[in-house]
Amino acid sequence: MAICELQLPAGLTAHDFDTPQQLAQALALNVAERLRTAIAQNGTATLVVSGGRSPVAFFEHLAVQPLDWARVVISLADERWVPVEHPDSNAALVQRHLLQGAAAEARFIGLYSVAPSLEVAAEQADRLLAELPPIDVLVLGMGDDGHTASLFPGSPNLAEALDEQGERRCLPMLAPSVPHQRLTLTRRLLASARAPILSVSGKSKLHTLRVALDGTDLAQMPVRAFLNLSLEIYWCP
Repeated sequence: MAICELQLPAGLTAHDFDTPQQLAQALALNVAERLRTAIAQNGTATLVVSGGRSPVAFFEHLAVQPLDWARVVISLADERWVPVEHPDSNAALVQRHLLQGAAAEARFIGLYSVAPSLEVAAEQADRLLAELPPIDVLVLGMGDDGHTASLFPGSPNLAEALDEQGERRCLPMLAPSVPHQRLTLTRRLLASARAPILSVSGKSKLHTLRVALDGTDLAQMPVRAFLNLSLEIYWCP
């Protein structure tokens, strides 16, 4: 099954690719063009990305795009509460694969900070995110359980994080099956992005997406909160 065979709500655009490399290259070209447009219109551009292993090729393709990188602000949709030196740090991933060469001139706003508790760290990140300009481009991923960013089903703060009227920009979040505590941008902030994009790979993710599109319970599959936006979906087997 290709993604074009799914019943997509109005406003969603889907792109199928044969390989992850093709997806990464096309996504990088799209994002770079949107960032150029934002710079031309507003003088600056803001990009929010997700971590994990999947975005590495996209980051590397994006890093070599011709952009006025000094006018770009980059932040994260979520982060593991681990030091930047930790191998699971999303900030470290962005530093290694995106903020290289000319792209190193971009301003990076990370979420991690040393704090006595995860809640305090989330409060500190929340204050720091007050400096984040309006989000021009958002690139989300999705887990097999239907989570996106670190909006996990069953997490204690999920209802607050999914509140469209919530005041917080960042909240602590617990992943059910992995050891690291998380920090996540809230739905209200993520949904403010002018150009939201969902990038997924693998047949299991296509099945997850189909299930998400067939239901409405956000707590069961938080990615549903973003499937009624003017969303672009990038998928490959």
